[in-house]
Amino acid sequence: MGKINCSDDMLFEKTVASETVFEGKVFNVEIKEILTPEGRKSTREIVKHNGGACILPVDEQGNCYLVKQFRSPFEKVMLEAPAGKIEQGEDPLECAAREITEETGFVAKKIENVGSVTATPGYCSEVITLFIGTELDTGDANPDLNEYVSTVKIPLAEALQMADSGEIEDSKTLVLLYKASRRLGI
Repeated sequence: MGKINCSDDMLFEKTVASETVFEGKVFNVEIKEILTPEGRKSTREIVKHNGGACILPVDEQGNCYLVKQFRSPFEKVMLEAPAGKIEQGEDPLECAAREITEETGFVAKKIENVGSVTATPGYCSEVITLFIGTELDTGDANPDLNEYVSTVKIPLAEALQMADSGEIEDSKTLVLLYKASRRLGI
């Protein structure tokens, strides 16, 4: 049984070896050999990811703009806030500004950083930085090659109901919707 109220130092694992076993376009996979806090050997399988940025476009009338996109791991179309992978050396704000335009055609004159999420810290290093984009101007949507999205306009209050009912399942979008509703007083 785990110790209650122990210091963080008593929880640290020591990495003694690591090996990259897969290198892909989106992520790499690393196997780490570790020593537990009690000194036992074990392994960890880690998905190494550059991170991502997610942005919720919100207009002056309180509507947000989400995108529908087919998600292969689940074999279905999901509703999400525009998001993308941060390129090596790219600032999350630059990524968010790029993604809002690529996926929705909007340009946000004002972009506010509202924090970040670690969706699956048990095995993945991805950190997603969250933004709200307001003061929207229209531009031209230009999704990446082999990326097919459809933009959906939804009142933010209705999107929150969809999140509560389970119609919106994506974790980064859920957190961002809740944060945006609090920031915007909805």
